[in-house]
This record gives sequence, C-alpha cells and structure tokens, in this order.
Amino acid sequence: MEGGINAWQGLVAEGTPQSGMAYFSPATRPEEWMALAWVLEDGSRKFYAELPALLKDDEAGVLYRQLSEAEEHHKAALLRLYNETPDKTPGLKFPWGLISAGRQEDVMEGGMRVGEALQWAKGKKTTDILELSLSLETNAYDLYLNMERKMGEKRAAQVFRVLSGEEKQHLERLSLLLEKKI
Repeated sequence: MEGGINAWQGLVAEGTPQSGMAYFSPATRPEEWMALAWVLEDGSRKFYAELPALLKDDEAGVLYRQLSEAEEHHKAALLRLYNETPDKTPGLKFPWGLISAGRQEDVMEGGMRVGEALQWAKGKKTTDILELSLSLETNAYDLYLNMERKMGEKRAAQVFRVLSGEEKQHLERLSLLLEKKI
C-alpha cells in the first residue's frame, strides 16, 4: 500500500454491518447461555420492530412485526427457563447480572449491534434487508443448536431445541418472501 494515509481519497467500506462476532464466547454456564440468548432475542426484537417504518413494503412490514412478536415469545421462554433453573446463582439479575462480559448494549442475533444494523438498513431495498435477516436468523439457528448440545439438563436442552426450530421457521418465512421479491 503506497502512500498510507496521504494517498487516501475518501473512499469508505460498504456492505452490511459486522455480524458473526465472537461477542458471546465468555459464557460457560447454562444460565449464562440463557442470558446471552435473551440478549440476542431482545436485540432482534428491537431491530425487527423498527423495520416496518423503514420499508415501503407492506408485506415485509407484516412479516417483520410478526418476527418481532416471536422474538418476544423467545425472551419469555428463556426467562421462564432461567427461573426454573435449580442451581442458578442467587441475587444475580437476569440477564445482565449473569453475563461476564458485562456489556449492556443492544446486540442481536448474529452479534450485530442493533443501531448499526438500523442505520445500514435506511434506504436499502427490501431484498437487501431480507438477505441480512436471513444471515442473522441462520446464525441464531446454529447458535441454538450448539446451545442445545451444551445443556446438560434435559429441560434446558428442550427449550433450545424449540428455539432452534422456531428460528428455522423464521428462515423459511424470510426465504419465501425473498424468493417472491427477487
């Protein structure tokens, strides 16, 4: 690279915000995995809830409102699971008191920051946003399959099995709409 900063001509990188970050690697205990999954679900809910206002596509808006509601149900399932955990650490507030990384920011499935994703989505085509959403949901599906395997307790494993199945349904719905829009 010749010239370094002196050769820079104002070009900037483009593309989707960074996803797939190793944000959640510090989790080691089942209750930490539950808390981290709750954080992801909450971030995704916030992202999906904002998308209908950014899109000029009523059909996509309806789907994103439904996905936002589904993420809220996932959060409730994770909270119930945590509350039923017999060996949970007393006195720690769910979810942020359990996360050793301690970063209280809006992060969604895929490890992407909600604000960055929403900023990126402004002015994008519906197909671009659907493709990003597919990437995020694929990440969540994989993550929940891995969490299911890591859970030693059957009830916890079952919750993550259900969540991965629902994420797979999200993938199917997003894929169908994307195929229709292309």
